[in-house]
Amino acid sequence: MADKDFQDDFIDYDESTSSNIAIDEYIEVFQEFLEAVYKRDIEFLAANYPDQRSIEIDFKKLEAFDLSLAERLIEDPHTMIDAANAAIKKIDVGVLEQEADVEFDPRIRFFNLPEESKISIRDVGSECLSKLISVEGMIRQITERLEKMTVAHFVCRRCQNSYDIKQLSQQLKKPVMCECKSREFDLDLEQSKFIDYQKIQVQEPLESLKGSEQASHMEVYLSEDLVNLCSAGDKIIITGIVKLKPPKTNDSNIYQKYMIANHIEKVDQEFDELKISPEEVQEIKQLANKDDIYELLSGSIAPGIYGHDIVKEAIMLQMFGGVKKKAGKQDLRGNIHVLLVGDPSTGKSQLLRYASEIAPKSIYVAGKSASGAGLTVSAVKDDFGEGGWTLKAGAVVLASGGIAMIDEFDKMDSEDRSSLHEAMAQSTVSVSKAGLYAKFRADTSILAAANPKFNRFDKFKNPIEQIDLPFSLLSRFDLYFIIRDSLNRKLDLEMGNKIMEVHEAAEKLAQADSSKSISKEELESIQEKVLPKIDAVLFKKYVAFARQNVKPILTKETSEKILNYYIELRDIGRAQESYSATPRQLEGLIRLAEASARIKLKPKIDVDDAIRAIRIFKASLEQTATDLDTGKIDIDILNTGQSNSERSFLKRVLKLIEEMSVDGNPVDLNELIKITEQDNVKKDKLIDAIIKLKKSGDIYEPKNNFYKATNFMSQ
Repeated sequence: MADKDFQDDFIDYDESTSSNIAIDEYIEVFQEFLEAVYKRDIEFLAANYPDQRSIEIDFKKLEAFDLSLAERLIEDPHTMIDAANAAIKKIDVGVLEQEADVEFDPRIRFFNLPEESKISIRDVGSECLSKLISVEGMIRQITERLEKMTVAHFVCRRCQNSYDIKQLSQQLKKPVMCECKSREFDLDLEQSKFIDYQKIQVQEPLESLKGSEQASHMEVYLSEDLVNLCSAGDKIIITGIVKLKPPKTNDSNIYQKYMIANHIEKVDQEFDELKISPEEVQEIKQLANKDDIYELLSGSIAPGIYGHDIVKEAIMLQMFGGVKKKAGKQDLRGNIHVLLVGDPSTGKSQLLRYASEIAPKSIYVAGKSASGAGLTVSAVKDDFGEGGWTLKAGAVVLASGGIAMIDEFDKMDSEDRSSLHEAMAQSTVSVSKAGLYAKFRADTSILAAANPKFNRFDKFKNPIEQIDLPFSLLSRFDLYFIIRDSLNRKLDLEMGNKIMEVHEAAEKLAQADSSKSISKEELESIQEKVLPKIDAVLFKKYVAFARQNVKPILTKETSEKILNYYIELRDIGRAQESYSATPRQLEGLIRLAEASARIKLKPKIDVDDAIRAIRIFKASLEQTATDLDTGKIDIDILNTGQSNSERSFLKRVLKLIEEMSVDGNPVDLNELIKITEQDNVKKDKLIDAIIKLKKSGDIYEPKNNFYKATNFMSQ
């Protein structure tokens, strides 16, 4: 950190603020470097000081100017940064008239360190202490702007002598005794000096994690013009000095590391951490050219689970995602949201867990363990913020650019689920808590799984009615899949054989690992049956490569194909005065087609991609948005929970009750049953309608099994 006082503000246990080695010999060299390479930048800085308070120095340019100076900067950053800060003030900029009370005291900030100084957060160890390094990560937690005292101005109560005491620790340091022998002093805050400071907690990028590794994190201290440069959820590269905190108890010898930031650079939240070699790129391109690549990829998602082919294909498209676009100030999201609702023990959780292992930048959360704050953003008051408020990014913000898997979606509190509305529709998360307001990027796909209301589906009722989720949230999903546990003997036998096959294969693979006798041919046969066709690591890199490099565009023929299907759906609705599709479904079809094209690494979306998108979308609608009475698709089932035929029947029952209670007397349920049975309406359907009308307040029950329209209450 360029500010020596700020360093000492946190390290009273350190030996000194900077090295005791004289820095004069380095000041002259830094001055030569700055005048030769950055003279014009320094003049611009001086012209805009104090609005601009620092200058960024490319380490590679310093290295080219003086290699030994650059190496010394890495090994002894305190001394060298002090020398650089002293050198910039010696340069004659010659154009400015600074305000009398403003001292020209800029800061030097270094970036673009050599590869050997770019360290993963989990690899920062004792060998990095007091050295200049760079780490990349995502901000998990951030405090509000705080003020830290660097110089305390004390006034003697007896003689009014004043003393400026430099503050080198978190505990306020006071004068011991005045010249007049008094020990009583008053602190004058107006004459004391302060700097802005902020604490952030940075965790390593999710895309760099392997398997079920837990993300490592580190505390970072910011000061001066670095404060409020970033917010929770931002992905940044920090250049700074690694230090140690003292143990919390005197008898402990365990220290915690933290970093003092010298420079911060924001980076796009993509998959850059995923290193893809030229050989792997070539292998990915060869896979993309295979005719059966879609089957290979979808078959590599949870290969140990029998069936669910259409669901696996949808998850595959979700991983590759659509293309995010910007039309003026309007952002068009590219992420695809998928909801799985099914009977118990149908493999939903396994699908989510397996997908989280192979999807780049993914987070898996489940049910009650995920609160609204844990999913989006929370404002908390804790020790991290020195007793003040901090903003903490949740799963959906941290997984921005990837996928958030939410299991047991129906078990979450309704308030927690409601926090996802903005994230799913707008790809942002806004927070307004404790006087803090902020907006965060949440370009995250949601893959959620839930059980029906009573754990199992009733085949005689519409599936959507049996999903205990608000329709305002349901409508934000692009695809819905109902996973039933069918009482089908043939399916039971096939699934049972698959489960037995997987267990037997696992046992034989364990034998092979323990060097027990098993032939090479038998081992290959086992692997062919139960292992994914495409290795999980290669699958993850395939997705990352496609999302980074492929931005397919619609052709005229493809656009017509998708548009014609959408108009056909609307025509179905027009014929029965219902809504078979809305513009939200049209946009979902485009995203699915883009994802299909990305898999083949194609620059343009062709008709085959449109056909695949329509097929998967149609399968989703047929499962969830089909009116059981008419057999037609009615998107209002997803948007409102009621089909057009059901709304019509509710209106009919309400009108019937109004007509029968015109004399002011309530209507007997048995009379209603007799009338509706003449039109072949089942008793259960009528009772369901009455329950809904009561719930909506259109009718009431003055006495048991007698009903009256609400608009006759005053009669």
